[in-house]
Parts: sequence; C-alpha cells; structure tokens
Amino acid sequence: MTQTAIPNVYATGQLSKPVPWLIFAGSLVIAFVSFGLLAAAGATDGLNVTGAVIVGALLFAVLLFLSSLFIEGSRRAKDRAITTLVSAAFLIALAPLISLVITVIVNGSARFDATFFTWSMRNIVGEGGGFLHAIVGTILMTLTAAVISVPIGLLTSIYLVEYGRGALARAITFLVDVMTGIPSIVAGLFAYALFAILFGPGTKIGLAGAVSLAVIMIPVVVRSSEDMLKVVPNELREAALALGVPRWLMILKVVLPTAIAGITTGIMLAVARVIGETAPLLIAAGFTNNMNYSLVEGRMQSLPVAVYNSYVSQGLEAQAYLDRAWAGALTLILVVMLLNIIARIIARYFAPQPGR
Repeated sequence: MTQTAIPNVYATGQLSKPVPWLIFAGSLVIAFVSFGLLAAAGATDGLNVTGAVIVGALLFAVLLFLSSLFIEGSRRAKDRAITTLVSAAFLIALAPLISLVITVIVNGSARFDATFFTWSMRNIVGEGGGFLHAIVGTILMTLTAAVISVPIGLLTSIYLVEYGRGALARAITFLVDVMTGIPSIVAGLFAYALFAILFGPGTKIGLAGAVSLAVIMIPVVVRSSEDMLKVVPNELREAALALGVPRWLMILKVVLPTAIAGITTGIMLAVARVIGETAPLLIAAGFTNNMNYSLVEGRMQSLPVAVYNSYVSQGLEAQAYLDRAWAGALTLILVVMLLNIIARIIARYFAPQPGR
C-alpha cells in the first residue's frame, strides 16, 4: 500500500490556500480577545467591535506579509500585500453603501405599504397619508426632462463625432464640460428665472422643474453618447460611404444601431442621476401636498422634495413624518436600482453579437 506524500509548505516555498484564511481568523480572534480584556478591565466603554475589526485587519496584513516573506520570498510577499491593500480599499468603499442600504430598508419598511403608494398628503396631519402625489410628479417631470434632453444631447454628440471640426466644435465641447460641473441648484435658478420672464415672477410649475432637470441631463447624455459613438469602428463608416450611402443615412443605419446599447445605457444612467435632485425642483417646481397631473398649472411635488420636507417640517407626531421620509428614500433607491437593471438588460439585448 503506497502512501501519498504530504507537501511541505516550507519545502515547496508556497503557502497553501487555507493559510491566509487561518491567519485572518486568528488575527480577528486575537483582536477581539484583546479588546474584550480591555473592556473587562474598564479601559474602554464596552467592546469596540469596529476597532477590533480594524486592528484584526491590520494584524492580518502584517502577519500575512511576514509569512509570505519568509516562505515565498519578497516578490510574492509584495504581491500579497498589494492584494490585501486593494481588497481593503474595496471593502472600505463598499461598507458605507451597504450601511446606507440597510439603514434605509430598516427605517423605510415601516411605511412601505399600499397606503403610501395610493394616498397623497392632502389634509393629512400626523400619521397616515402617502407620497402618491410626489411619485406622480417625479415621473412626469423626469419623463419630460428626458424628452427634452435626449434629442438635444444625442444630436449634439452626433455633430461632435461625425461633423464637428474647428472652433465651433471646441466651443461646444468646452460648454458641455462647464455644464457638467455646474451645481444643480444653478439649473433650478435658471429654470425659475426663465419661467419668471415668460409667465411672471413667482411662477413655479412642473414644466420648470422638468427644464431644470433637462439642463442637468443634457451634458451627461452628450458625454455618454459621444463616447459610445467614438467606439464605433471607422471601417463601418468607410464601408457605408464607399457604397455611396449619404452620411446622414450612414449615421442612421450604421452608427446609431451599432452604438445603441451604450447610448441607451447612458440615457438611463442620466435619468437615474437627476431623479434624486432636490434643490432645482424645490426652486423651480415648488412644494404641494395636492395631486397635480398638469405640468403647466400649479406647483408639482417630487419625491426628493417630499422626503426633504417631511424631515425638516416634522409635525406633532414627528415619527410619522420621519417614517414617510424613510419610505420615500427607500422608494428612490429602488427606482434608481430598477433603472440601472433596465439599462444593463437593454445594453445586453442591443449589444452587437459576434458573427452578426
């Protein structure tokens, strides 16, 4: 009967796969035991879980580096150190997002019910009511902003990629860059001033809010569409033009279908970008507790503004206002998540397939 030789990590010069995990577990145990002893001795006010995890992670990085240095050599040890650093950076960046999502779900589930989606806040004081008026206002203003911004942004990107040369193209690119960096409240002030000139001072309507969102969306659509159009191979353009196809028809039949997946994804992300804006809508569209289906008559509520108002204007039953605010925040997160999922599905569906 032959016996299988057990590999010796010291002889092979390589750490076996379980070793890093064992070092990690041991580091956490040492850190938690140390913090527990400090808490028992009265040196700290209870067990500091966050501090123990941080100390354990630092101890793991040091022990793993030293173990790899003595067994695997300096090159492999440096590689493991960089891998640990990158993984730690990823977890640090991910931790606030996970904490935010969990907090919103826990606090928003209290009012995430049918009443919240079927009632408005008209004549509601304290408990009850819902954000139907805000949801309708957000949908109407966001869709209108998309109708305004998508054609302008897409045509601008087509001009910059296919036709734009010289000073005019450089000027448009510069202005798009400037618009990308302007604060959102400036877009709200612009829309408010524009409609004040057209319809008189103090005019706050849903259309003004849609225009302010469109101002924010246009540079995002231009940039995303421009990048996608540049990705289209020039060979496709040259082949179509060599067959005598006019340039406008080549763009319509060759360039846009090839880039449609990326363009659609950029548009959906632009919508997700503006759907949570508060300041421009508070200035341009105003605030109301009533249902309003008209973009050109009266003030129109939006979800971000409703969440903001519920938080800062708490009534006698403060918890009811906070519950509605958390439920509105949860709704916004779910809507943005849904838009991102739709963008990925559209991108996968319309993406050019190999061999086509």
